[in-house]
Amino acid sequence: MDMLKTTQLLTDEYSVKILTATVRKARSAQEIAHRFGIPIAACYRRIKELEAAGLLVCQERRLSQQGKRVSYYISMLKNAYVFFEDGHLRVKFQLKTGGADRFGNDWHEVKLEPTKNDDDM
Repeated sequence: MDMLKTTQLLTDEYSVKILTATVRKARSAQEIAHRFGIPIAACYRRIKELEAAGLLVCQERRLSQQGKRVSYYISMLKNAYVFFEDGHLRVKFQLKTGGADRFGNDWHEVKLEPTKNDDDM
């Protein structure tokens, strides 16, 4: 997943609620959806996107009383910084210890490509 898409996740209401819910304790999608009023299908979609971005991981799977396997997710995001300065978007993500740190510790400049319509302005 590219930096721009990862940054966009941080401005998505459901993604922020999921990351907030899982910052200290692993929770199931059902628990997150119920607690934060997120439709369950949207909750699962955002969880998949956050996992693909490396911001959320499945910490464990437990058997429910009905015999189904339930995944419990925890946020790997420690800090996120997003700056728009002098026409440049710069981002930096810091993950918790133990996370696969695909972002590194450096600032990343997000390339914003103008669309064809931007030339008309």
